[in-house]
Amino acid sequence: MSALMWITVVSLAAWGWLVLGQGFFWRTNVRLPDRSEPADWPAVAVVVPARDEAEVLPLSLPSLLAQDYPGPAEIFLIDDGSTDGTGDLARELAERHGGLPLTVASPGEPGPGWTGKLWAVRHGMALARAGARRPEYLLLTDADIAHAPDSLRELVSAARSRGLDLVSQMARLRAETFWERLIVPAFVYFFAQLYPFRWVNTPGARTAAAAGGCVLLRDEAALRAGVPESVREAVIDDVSVATAVKRHGGRIWLGLADRVDSVRPYPRLAQLWRMVSRSAYAQLRHHPLLLLGTVVGLAVIYLAPPVALVAGALAGSGGTALAGAAAWGLMTLSYVPMLRYYRRPLWAAPLLPVTATLYLLMTVDSAVQHYRGRGAAWKGRTYPAPGATEAGAGR
Repeated sequence: MSALMWITVVSLAAWGWLVLGQGFFWRTNVRLPDRSEPADWPAVAVVVPARDEAEVLPLSLPSLLAQDYPGPAEIFLIDDGSTDGTGDLARELAERHGGLPLTVASPGEPGPGWTGKLWAVRHGMALARAGARRPEYLLLTDADIAHAPDSLRELVSAARSRGLDLVSQMARLRAETFWERLIVPAFVYFFAQLYPFRWVNTPGARTAAAAGGCVLLRDEAALRAGVPESVREAVIDDVSVATAVKRHGGRIWLGLADRVDSVRPYPRLAQLWRMVSRSAYAQLRHHPLLLLGTVVGLAVIYLAPPVALVAGALAGSGGTALAGAAAWGLMTLSYVPMLRYYRRPLWAAPLLPVTATLYLLMTVDSAVQHYRGRGAAWKGRTYPAPGATEAGAGR
């Protein structure tokens, strides 16, 4: 048996395991659990860390101001050293649209060992707790996330009905330009492959994750887990927060959103490249062996099947071509539900190896930038590795 045939057999076996044994990660029907409205609506504080978000704020902040929530709720937008007038714009939008009360504050430069986003979140949580009515829940949401009018009501209903300490919805990212359509659905697909939602949502399972754009967190659970202080260096802050909450006995839930959307545009490949590469090596704990394993794994699992199909057909090796076709077929079928979720044509599913190649290159570039001292760079700040730093999408 040729080396290519062996590699293809390994790829086919891997796809068999991924499709059947990796928490059915490819299914997109994990949505907010069954819920009923509580008899009494708890107080909620919405914390929005924002750094240079004037471009997207007019598309997102009005949706928070307009929340149809029956209980007490207020918004704390924390301007993290913006230079584009983010704070002033937020005040103007609140005056123009009305709705929930808005407080705009700035925490100053991050303290030693803090990422900018978590420093802002810390400040917002402190302001919320110091208010006249201490919130039972904190909605941590990014400045580029637009919420349907009933979003907060639905999140609180789910948390109360199911006894959840953390409820997170992965916002539907924008997928309008060519590059967004090619890369964005795969971004969510790969995330779900790493953190299968069903495993995340199983009490006692080790897997924990959240989507930082929309996290409803019980304040008591945050205190018990020491959030955000316990994860202050994290760049992949959403996964770190969920891990801390679950580790301290909290019940968490993560699923896909129906009407929570990211309005941030990524029209060019370079912008998407930076979005992925700034945290990819951090996801691998800045470990060279994990990087090597990831590169080999991506090549074997995603690239070997189409190569085997073409090479086998050209060389007259029916077994190699058949194994490659079978692995590529499983890969393609597993990607179809995510394309449907993003309303993309199904003919794009066989292109997943092309997208995986881009992600492989982004991951390698992430490591290169890390060793050049430019890892986890975002909006003028660069964060070191833990311990250095635990990492992800810091601001």
